Amino acid sequence: MRQAGRSLPEYRSLREGIPMLESCLRPETAAEITLQPVRRHKVDAAIFFSDIVIPLRLAGVEVDIVSGIGPVLKHPVRTRQDLNKLRELDINALTPITEAIQIVIAELGSTPLIGFGGAPFTLASYLIEGAPSKDLPITRALMKNDPQLWHDILSWVSRTTSTFIRAQVVAGASALQLFDSWAGKLSLAEYITFAAPHSKSVMASLSDLPVARVHFGTKTGSMLTQMRDVGATVMGIDSETPLDVANEILGGTVPLQGNIDPQKLNGPWDELKLHVTDVIERGSLAPAHVINLGHGVPPDTDPELLTRMVAFIHGDGA
Repeated sequence: MRQAGRSLPEYRSLREGIPMLESCLRPETAAEITLQPVRRHKVDAAIFFSDIVIPLRLAGVEVDIVSGIGPVLKHPVRTRQDLNKLRELDINALTPITEAIQIVIAELGSTPLIGFGGAPFTLASYLIEGAPSKDLPITRALMKNDPQLWHDILSWVSRTTSTFIRAQVVAGASALQLFDSWAGKLSLAEYITFAAPHSKSVMASLSDLPVARVHFGTKTGSMLTQMRDVGATVMGIDSETPLDVANEILGGTVPLQGNIDPQKLNGPWDELKLHVTDVIERGSLAPAHVINLGHGVPPDTDPELLTRMVAFIHGDGA
């Protein structure tokens, strides 16, 4: 997962004194952070280092990452007037992103790079709430009280994240992943009405690109079929849904990515090894299986444990 680097001492050293979003917009820094987990752990692909709010920032939205909180917006978007002030993301603003990817591609050689972006619902939740929220009260009120404004805001978000992801693939990314981190906060009916159409719009706008399209959300076991149907060619599965169950829900029709439990990364090695073996066995029932975590790497994870786990998965260690 894209947070793999944050457990590394070399990551913390490089990031020292550099704000999160600024580190994403310095091409050499973003490229180096992308490459660090590949060098150390010998994983089979790199995940581009960025943040889902970067396209908002590059479109002129005043957003920053506040330590201990997350993305915070100076002016949340909650009215028609707020929406009308937003501007379209200019492809020229993405130069720091494409330059970073070109640096990464040059060093990776044959190792693939996965680009990513935030799904419209999750990105809009930050845009509307103004900060991370457990229950999304303002977001829910807007969906209920002004559905037309809701859909217009998400249409802008869809265009913005599509532009962000497309630039990564055109610059050389070999696959793309759409993260809907907060989709699990919705009921199935809410997802179908308020989120799926906009994720579908993103996937449709990227469907001409000759790369796999991964769709991932947390606590989304009840809506995997609907998430696939927006246009995903690979489904990312979180740690709560066993891969054999996910495969059955999806009718054995789509490759799966996942879903080692990050919480087990700080437990005994023998228990982790059994868990990894179980994940591999369950994943073998799917048409294909990309072994991955079911969510991000906790910052306090021992890097040596991650390296050992990758070696075990590759059959190079016990």
